[in-house]
Amino acid sequence: MPDVIINGPEGRLEGRYQPGKLPTAGIALLLHPNPRHGGTMNNKVVYTLFHTFVRQGFSTLRFNFRGVGRSQGSFGRGEGELSDAAAALDWLQTYNPNAGTCWIAGFSFGAWIGMQLLMRRPEIESFVSVALPANFYDFTFLAPCPASGLIIHGDRDELVPGEAVGKLVAKLSNQRDIEIDHRVIKGANHFFTDKLDKLEAHVESYLTAAMAPKVKRAAT
Repeated sequence: MPDVIINGPEGRLEGRYQPGKLPTAGIALLLHPNPRHGGTMNNKVVYTLFHTFVRQGFSTLRFNFRGVGRSQGSFGRGEGELSDAAAALDWLQTYNPNAGTCWIAGFSFGAWIGMQLLMRRPEIESFVSVALPANFYDFTFLAPCPASGLIIHGDRDELVPGEAVGKLVAKLSNQRDIEIDHRVIKGANHFFTDKLDKLEAHVESYLTAAMAPKVKRAAT
């Protein structure tokens, strides 16, 4: 798994990148939780998401936001991190010009950043949002949400009430041509302690179903 350095808005961004085996492999960008609370690209949830996308054949990148690990700069209150994510996606696209699809995935704060990037980058076809912090941040910018995706939550999340996530899911699901797959993992807290295998299984099954039509078209 190669270490990579990306030119970000505030200097270098440290990342880990696993290229897919095919030149038309899809690309996936993974975003970590809040740096102010110890979030890094090595977070267990992000690590689990990363390897799930890799197994599905994606060219997959996770990286540290500014000021985390060897990434330069300092916390940007969300605006800076969104710029970092855009730069990371640019890097990923440069090295995968023939990518068949583009996905964004994030955990907690990273999910918030990911949904904002989704609004700004029409090439992103789908998303995976884990522990979406619907009670901490304003998601009214998703009007309308430009893509369907997967939202996963734990029913014992001590930081984000399930009701807040459910309300946002209902709002998004009412939008035309948008399908939100909302899955709740029983017994899972915000960090999915002892439930990472369940998280992995749900993401794996969603990706398998979502990518099946593309695989069929490629075969024909």
